[in-house]
Amino acid sequence: MQYRHISSLNIDVSAYGIGCMRLPLRQLDQGKTDPALINEKEAIRMIRKGIDAGVNYIDTAYPYHEKQSEPLVAKALENGYRDKVYLASKMPVWETHSYEDFEKMLDLQLQRLQTDKIDFYLLHALNEESWPRIRDLGILKFLDKAKEAGKIVYAAFSFHDELPLFKEIIDAYDWDMAQIQYNLLDEHYQAGVEGLRYATDKDIMTVIMEPLRGGALAQKVPVGINRVWDEASVKRRPVEWAFRWLADQPEPGVILSGPSSVEQLEDSLRIFSDLKPGCLSDDEKALTARVQKLYHNKVKVGCTACNYCMPCPYGVNIPGVFSLYNNIFLFDEEKESKQAYQKLIKDETDASQCTECGQCEPLCPQNIQIIAKLKEAHQALTG
Repeated sequence: MQYRHISSLNIDVSAYGIGCMRLPLRQLDQGKTDPALINEKEAIRMIRKGIDAGVNYIDTAYPYHEKQSEPLVAKALENGYRDKVYLASKMPVWETHSYEDFEKMLDLQLQRLQTDKIDFYLLHALNEESWPRIRDLGILKFLDKAKEAGKIVYAAFSFHDELPLFKEIIDAYDWDMAQIQYNLLDEHYQAGVEGLRYATDKDIMTVIMEPLRGGALAQKVPVGINRVWDEASVKRRPVEWAFRWLADQPEPGVILSGPSSVEQLEDSLRIFSDLKPGCLSDDEKALTARVQKLYHNKVKVGCTACNYCMPCPYGVNIPGVFSLYNNIFLFDEEKESKQAYQKLIKDETDASQCTECGQCEPLCPQNIQIIAKLKEAHQALTG
């Protein structure tokens, strides 16, 4: 495992961190799954295997797996594992409405995580709506007091909005860390590379989320893009190229990825065993630039299947609809996508069930115009 030294905090963190948003699930009848039903034995085995291999950064959040991720992580960190890692979790700022709520939520999360401190405590998914609201409620004063009390070690935030707001938040407080979405497809999206460097220039540690864009950069890669990857003198799979592109850059502290199986974990551990800044040659950088251009020409909806928009009160499977829509263009799967969409129609979870209530759009970290994109997707998947 490669490590990054964070000089501002004087700590060494593993270049790869385990995200606990997509843990393995128990199988139900007919192969269905429920995000709340984590396969506890397998998930604990997976997290501990990663720690035994050198991973020292574990990331969870209050809402993950319908609020079951934090308790699972607590179990995984029993028997001495808690002392081996930096534990990160996130305050669901949308559930706080007063200064007193901040402390109530932190105390609840400490209890759920069965720990006396959270190493990296993030304000979850800050955007133009949530930031001024919690700022005016006194969140920065609260973070200072929580640090003084020893309940948190480092104050941080995760971000899903535009670059100017990111810079505003960075400048508003003496942050220890910022977590941003950043990958081959999102170099200039949201905070992007400019935000990454802006934080780094201010000696703020950065953590990268969605390095595979919800798995899209690793699974069922288009034939044309695979052909470009195959031109490389050293043959690698797309998942390794995506991680390598990130690790080549000096700014990221930890690159988070949420494995859903031990096999995925083992693959990530192998890949990160030798990844460090400068790991791409000039020819390989040119190759990844070509791949980026090809991808940008194919994506229709920038959904990462984070499920923040779910559940829809009218039953629409929003991430599922967008996934099928993107698959038509990303993976040349028009026939397969349309066939799969018929099942959503049968289950009454397709886009036609949308009543345009608008509940989903403020919750979307990607700021997708969900209502309009659902109409667009429905036309493509039924036309």
